[in-house]
Amino acid sequence: MKNRVTGIGGLFFKSNDPKASKDWYKKYLGFNTDEWGCTFWWKDKNGNECSTQWSPFDKHTDYFKPSQKEFMFNYRVENLVELMTQLKEEGVTIVAEIQEYDYGKFGWILDNEGNKIELWEPIDSAFK
Repeated sequence: MKNRVTGIGGLFFKSNDPKASKDWYKKYLGFNTDEWGCTFWWKDKNGNECSTQWSPFDKHTDYFKPSQKEFMFNYRVENLVELMTQLKEEGVTIVAEIQEYDYGKFGWILDNEGNKIELWEPIDSAFK
């Protein structure tokens, strides 16, 4: 497996008031926000359309657990099943089973400091 991570899929952080955060970023930084946050579209080195999600979560969310951090990174990957198998064999802590949706597959691991990382094999066309 040559490339494990191909890009940043999302930046997620806890917020006291997610709606106010989305409104602030829309007003002052021009984010095109929706109920989930903001999706940034870009092209990869081969010219394929890709996206990165920016999302404020409620400060009481359990989604980042077992990490105690106020943020979580989502990284784009190409073959999640193979990567998760390889990471498990290498001793990386796997947090949950792979979940599959119409917009991609997701897996979760912990880094060396206990930060939860979301790995995403996207289906970008699902967002069109």
